[in-house]
Amino acid sequence: MQVIVRENNVDQALRALKRKLQREGVFREMKARRSYEKPSERRVREKAEAVRRARKQARKQAQREGLIPAAKKKPAGTR
Repeated sequence: MQVIVRENNVDQALRALKRKLQREGVFREMKARRSYEKPSERRVREKAEAVRRARKQARKQAQREGLIPAAKKKPAGTR
């Protein structure tokens, strides 16, 4: 992974690196590896994640087809 530092702005480069790591799921994996997870717990977690992904995909598809209204977007300036 590579991040370019422009005009000696290390803070901006660090934020970009953190964003990339977040997208790759590195922080989630580090948290998961801190302690042992039983195989049965892992299966339950992965099944729940798959269900969430499927529901989200179905919801987005229904929004595209106009069956349900699209989610309201937040104003750009608020966090």
